[in-house]
Amino acid sequence: MSEHTDHAVVVGASMGGLLAARVLSETYASVTVVERDRLGEDAAPRRGVPQGRHAHGLLARGREALEELFPGLTAELIGLGVPSVDLQAGFRWVNGGRLLRQAPSGLLGLGVSRPLLEARVRARVRALPDVEIVDGCDALGLAASADGDRVTGLRVLRRDADSSAQVLSADLVVDATGRGSRGPQWLAALGYPEPEVEQVHIGLAYASRSYRRDPSGPEGAAVAGTVPNPRGGVMIAQEDDRWIVTFGGMLGDVPPLDHDGYTAYAATLPVPAIHEVIRDAEPLSDPRLFRYPASSRRRYERLRRFPAGYAVFGDAVCSFNPVYGQGMTVAAVEALALRACLAEGTDGLARRFLRAAARVVDIPWDISVGADLRFPEVAGARTAKVRAVNAYLERLHVAAESDPVVGRAFLRVVNLMDRPESLMAPRMALRVLRGSSRARQRGLIAVPGRSATANVTPAEARTTRATATHAASRARSPARGRARTHRGRARRGPRRWRYLYGAARGRPPPPLRRRRRHRPAPGRRCPARCRSRMRGRRPRGGPRGGGCGRGTRSTCRPVSPSTARGPRTEVSGALGDDQVT
Repeated sequence: MSEHTDHAVVVGASMGGLLAARVLSETYASVTVVERDRLGEDAAPRRGVPQGRHAHGLLARGREALEELFPGLTAELIGLGVPSVDLQAGFRWVNGGRLLRQAPSGLLGLGVSRPLLEARVRARVRALPDVEIVDGCDALGLAASADGDRVTGLRVLRRDADSSAQVLSADLVVDATGRGSRGPQWLAALGYPEPEVEQVHIGLAYASRSYRRDPSGPEGAAVAGTVPNPRGGVMIAQEDDRWIVTFGGMLGDVPPLDHDGYTAYAATLPVPAIHEVIRDAEPLSDPRLFRYPASSRRRYERLRRFPAGYAVFGDAVCSFNPVYGQGMTVAAVEALALRACLAEGTDGLARRFLRAAARVVDIPWDISVGADLRFPEVAGARTAKVRAVNAYLERLHVAAESDPVVGRAFLRVVNLMDRPESLMAPRMALRVLRGSSRARQRGLIAVPGRSATANVTPAEARTTRATATHAASRARSPARGRARTHRGRARRGPRRWRYLYGAARGRPPPPLRRRRRHRPAPGRRCPARCRSRMRGRRPRGGPRGGGCGRGTRSTCRPVSPSTARGPRTEVSGALGDDQVT
């Protein structure tokens, strides 16, 4: 059972399993996809994907990843009648009760239903010469070598009347069975520990319904819940000239399923954008309910013992709050990560991929969990970082109401195109500070009700203001290049996040100061004859005779940084005042 077979088995034929099979077909001679449901050729909802009848979001990064794996897929879907829009100019985003300013962003979104997208991707995977999809087949568990160090196949049971359990030998088994994965139990049966599970209980319940859409009518909309009113909804234009409308509530707030109650529920959202459309629209289906109790993340990458030849993929690793529409996009990016790991060889593939998948999951997990922890009723650890970020985002949404640049930066982050740190860049923080300050002056600073920063202490609120003020001072400063903190560390890349929020951990920011430095010419004696050797560039606008700036003669005096020429001025300091000495 331990011989090399050059064969890979994927458990699950949903989006995650299909994407994994597409990538594995580039390395393995044959790939078998095992699926419990019976799969047809048409784009129809199926039992194994109960959320398929509800609104799905394919983020901009996910569309790009799918296009890289399946060239021409975007054009194919558009040809089938799938609407395509600019995600900022052609869609309405309401965050914190405020409409994000619409403008061209270059982020292309597709209003495709989950059954149609999955059907077209499945058709392309089926067309691959070395991939076989076996439906109506149950996965029973893993087969392993005698010492248990390596997974050698998958035990399956076909649902035919005369079938019996059998083993599909494989060099690699990929579990892509979603959030209901039995991977932890399969590992325990082989004597391995189960992974640590992180959960955030949100008690989400949402209901979806289709309506007839007027192609010349209004644009789609997404209304996010606020702290005083956690109800939210989305209205997306899909193929066949229809709307898919989804409303949701948290912590036991269940939308009604009758026509009048469903329509009335839409009127209770923070803004009436969706209600104004559906109150007169023709319904095409009855509301359907789906419950999602908790977001969960299995920490496979932290296990010290893990069998070779087994990998976990997609929602089986991390299942996100579906409100943020991250699932399919994360699966597509994980597929690209798996391709990169395969390019380095198959030795140690499972451990390398689990670490790579964890890095892919980190950002969307922080985004979704941090947003859920705005609500005081949601249980979870509200670190200083989470509270400070939520306070900053409240001001960002205020600024995005009038500044399209801020709105575009926010959409690029939630579409997983940019890292969250880009929202804290100095120039962006300056725009946020200006936009929120102008709104306060106009008396338009808050949505009526409890503030989204209700869990932020006064000290942390001051820290958030200091963060924006300091970042703004950096954006205004004439200094360029490699600025440094008061401890000499460069403020670049991931360090910038820790630097900006260092004060939130209890360290008050020192004032921003600029050092005085002399700029003499290198390798020459001081022209002022103070018996000092010059160690840098010659100062511009300095004393007559070009003194070194550190000698004993009167002509050797320090030169102001504003008139110095040569290497760029260094900056020391951290958060806080923009005092210059």
